[in-house]
Amino acid sequence: MTFDHNLLVLVLALLLDRIIGDPDALWMRLPHPVVLFGNAISRFDRMFNRVELHKRVRRRNGVWSITVLLVLSAAAGLLVHSFFSLFGPVGILLEVLCVAVFMAQKSLGDHVEAVAAGLKSDGLSGGRLAVSRIVGRDPETLDEPGVCRAAIESLAENFSDGVVAPALWYAVFGLPGLFVYKMLNTADSMIGHKSEKYVDFGWAAARLDDFANWPAARLSIFLIAAGAWLRRGSGPSKEALRVAARDGGLHRSPNSGRPEAAMAGALNVQLAGPRVYSGVVVMEPMINGGGREIATAADIEDGVSVFYASCSILALTALALFLVLL
Repeated sequence: MTFDHNLLVLVLALLLDRIIGDPDALWMRLPHPVVLFGNAISRFDRMFNRVELHKRVRRRNGVWSITVLLVLSAAAGLLVHSFFSLFGPVGILLEVLCVAVFMAQKSLGDHVEAVAAGLKSDGLSGGRLAVSRIVGRDPETLDEPGVCRAAIESLAENFSDGVVAPALWYAVFGLPGLFVYKMLNTADSMIGHKSEKYVDFGWAAARLDDFANWPAARLSIFLIAAGAWLRRGSGPSKEALRVAARDGGLHRSPNSGRPEAAMAGALNVQLAGPRVYSGVVVMEPMINGGGREIATAADIEDGVSVFYASCSILALTALALFLVLL
């Protein structure tokens, strides 16, 4: 498992995912690996996060649970890589398929484009239905600009943790790193929120996920700026960098605000601000407060265009590094 091997596999996996994405026909017949990760997390949750346990015990159990899950993930990644290595060039292709499964370029782009399509075909109700599939906030509280902002925010955030972060972890650490990252990211989405049930048990998973996503969130700024330069010119590219530097830290997450601010600058729209989750209003500052207040379906489409350009630059960067190391 060498860095140049990982880069070659990564380039091919990004290309494959860009073309094919996640075929529904396949995952209707087989469990997606992330589903298996989720099942393991749920088992630990049921065993070690029982309501009768003291908060201190649940936090300790959460630390040990995520530690065990990550060690098992790394071991699984090493085992799978060793198995693929037995088959020579065919094994490289098998690893390409495996890595592509964990990338989210086409699936993310398709889901976000569906929001714009829903708004155009069925108005606000269509947009709300489509955006409810990709965000956690209450869709019925969103007007049309709110639906558009939610879709663009999801696009930017998931570019970082659904494309850039797994690519980085695979490039540096191979399949063990990729499996560890996806287990951690899945755990954060399932148990890392600050509800009464998970504020203690999920504490370690949430903190580790913040750490794991830190480099990708910052790299995403430059990739979005480069994508904006390709699709929209030098002005939006400079705005992406400027707004990310100024407003990237306004988000409650130490990472999500970075790509969101870059995308807000690239599209000249306001993002974030107050929103409603499960009936609770969450107050946050507006990112890019000097941008346009009214986001539209056209802004979603422009955002997807910047997103795909940014994905292409990520793949080309990996290819360039591979060629340098030849």
